[in-house]
Amino acid sequence: MRPDGRQSDALRPVRFEMGFSPYAEGSCLVKLGDTHVLCTASVDEATPPWLRGQGRGWVTAEYAMLPRATHQRTRREVTSGKPSGRTQEIQRLIGRSLRACIDLKALGERQILIDCDVLQADGGTRTAAITGAWLALKSACLWLKEEGVIKTDPVHAQLAAVSAGIIGGEARLDLEYEEDRVAETDANFVLTAGGGVVEVQATAEDKPISQGEFDALFALARRGVSALCDAQSAALAGRS
Repeated sequence: MRPDGRQSDALRPVRFEMGFSPYAEGSCLVKLGDTHVLCTASVDEATPPWLRGQGRGWVTAEYAMLPRATHQRTRREVTSGKPSGRTQEIQRLIGRSLRACIDLKALGERQILIDCDVLQADGGTRTAAITGAWLALKSACLWLKEEGVIKTDPVHAQLAAVSAGIIGGEARLDLEYEEDRVAETDANFVLTAGGGVVEVQATAEDKPISQGEFDALFALARRGVSALCDAQSAALAGRS
């Protein structure tokens, strides 16, 4: 039995609140069970110096966890002078994932900065951030098109991410914290709605994962991403 009584192939309750941040060109508050992440997209008409004059734009991301997003207060990374290795790894993952689904030439010589701030953490913060960040990015690109800044929507693929793991020999989808900390295998999948693979991160704790186990996790992830993409589409349809 899972901590919250879910079936092994079930996602936690998911909710997207579009336009949560009124000043950002695109924003979404994603709630995946008790993991809540605020994702905003800000349009900057200046590209990074190394991209100037190349006729294409850029998408980059920053990730942060609020001090009381977890059971104990964590120190703000700004006070230590630099982000932790974990934070750098996650924000690079978010940026890579989003750049895989956008035509940077169609975006033009501008960049979109994605900020993912974890308000409350109960496992799966990076996957929730990617899923919400795609909605923020899509909203910002639609805003650019509606404002006449660009002619076509540069986002060419729908994207979401989900975790899966093996606990007691059972493959489970969308691990919450109590499951994640005891998992024998923990994996994160970034996939497109069309079935494309953007990135897979998988780690075995006590013994190597078998091909059959990996296939079971992959099958769960495909099902989970499909459901998340359906929820994303519904959220976009209701976008104000």
